[in-house]
Amino acid sequence: MNTVLKYAETLSYLRPGQFYHRLLFKTFRPKPDLRPAPEVNGRCVKKRAFAAATDCFFGGCRFRFINEEHEIKDASGWNDAGINKLWLYNLHYFDFLRQPDITGEAGALWIERWIKENPPATGNGWEPYTLSLRIVNWIKWRLAGHELSAEALHSLAVQTRYLGKSLEYHLMANHLLANAKALVFAGCFFDGAEASEWLEKGLAVYRDQLPEQILNDGGHFERSAMYHSIILEDLLDLKNISSPLDADLYITKMLRWLAVMTGPDGKICLFNDAAHGIAAAPDKLLEYAAALGFRTEGLSVSSSYDLPDTGYARLQRGDWTCICDGAPIGPDYQPGHSHADTLTFELWHKDKRIICDSGTKQYIQSDIRRQQRGTAGHNTAVIDGKDSSYVWSAHRVAGRARIIKRFFSREMFSAAHNGYSGIIHERDWIISEGGLIIGDYLQGAGAHDIALMFHFSPEYKIFIIDDKTVKIDCGEVSLALKTDCDSMEISPAAGRYSPEFGVEQKSPVICFKTRTVLPFKITTSIYVI
Repeated sequence: MNTVLKYAETLSYLRPGQFYHRLLFKTFRPKPDLRPAPEVNGRCVKKRAFAAATDCFFGGCRFRFINEEHEIKDASGWNDAGINKLWLYNLHYFDFLRQPDITGEAGALWIERWIKENPPATGNGWEPYTLSLRIVNWIKWRLAGHELSAEALHSLAVQTRYLGKSLEYHLMANHLLANAKALVFAGCFFDGAEASEWLEKGLAVYRDQLPEQILNDGGHFERSAMYHSIILEDLLDLKNISSPLDADLYITKMLRWLAVMTGPDGKICLFNDAAHGIAAAPDKLLEYAAALGFRTEGLSVSSSYDLPDTGYARLQRGDWTCICDGAPIGPDYQPGHSHADTLTFELWHKDKRIICDSGTKQYIQSDIRRQQRGTAGHNTAVIDGKDSSYVWSAHRVAGRARIIKRFFSREMFSAAHNGYSGIIHERDWIISEGGLIIGDYLQGAGAHDIALMFHFSPEYKIFIIDDKTVKIDCGEVSLALKTDCDSMEISPAAGRYSPEFGVEQKSPVICFKTRTVLPFKITTSIYVI
């Protein structure tokens, strides 16, 4: 696809308002409003402890985010061009105020440093998303029993005013909800007419966006279990401070969705942009929800379950759990966290994740970003070396696969997509006590290169047994991956697995490939040997 067509197709999915707000975002910067802060509303209290953050501050000037460590010794560090921008964003979020061992003195010092070294409307810390998360974390710090100086309260009000004029309507999706949360938090924390305006503005965003962004099966419409978990914690936080937002029904549905999308290892699926260690772990979110009065006892999933609105399905039988992706790529107007992963899956035997997606290492345009977003980075079919959806740059999608067929039963899930021009890829997953059978059906015409990709967890060893069979040594158990096709070539490869941001591990990949005339059918079986 040439550059003009690529941009034209990408932009064609945007909503008209996004063009206007993108232009506004690029050309207009609000003037900081330095008026005194409103009075603090003493009625704003937390019911339960907020969810703790992972340790990321290690004393002195040393921080560790996304598996990178740096020291912020002076004012230049907050916007150091030599440091990963996502790392700097994490620094500005101030999540470290919620790590269990941080002292009041350390928290106050870093708040004071931020105010002095990040003048209004300057640098990464004044972007809407970083503003949103930091506003909430500073208020949580105060509600947890720590002091905010008069200078910090003033800065908090200035930040909130600036955010209120910078809402991310050009991006929408999870960013806009993060903006809304900060406004609601500030509106509850402060008192008076201005605080009421912040509160109503934030509530209006939630009331408008939640019915669209949280689908009927409880999943967030960006189809990432990581962002789903972040938004779920946001809603629990709003419940915790007794905000006027009534989100109990959404929370209940989101808790169920999260349970379905959590593997027997207790960790979320890695479909689309997702990584472990960013959002609170599923068990911590369940604990937090239970502390706030939500029923969580029956949320453990021990059987198959369908999520028809987001498009995912869980098949579970005996020692086997398979979570399947029959989902559309995401909301058309914001697919920035989407991968070309249609009809991928992850597979567990007991509590071991055997077959896994390649994960997400980074958000910058790079070879590994392209590889992990591309179809070959997932456990599905690649045709003629192309991606099923045209992912490009770090967060862009042009043409995209559409789900055209879908079926679920307790033992079987089936879906089909049309992402390859003139070709339909249909896949069946059938689970039993004995293992998993995958049927791939490619409908079309002419000769094509077909590759079926299988990515395995890094700790496992792969051995080719014969021209149809691969052995997977999983330590306590050995599994077989076997096809029924005489013409397939088995091609082992070294993959790159990123279960967390900033992590890159070598992992074994098996590719069954052939050149054949369509239509074509192949069955792959996975079982214990």
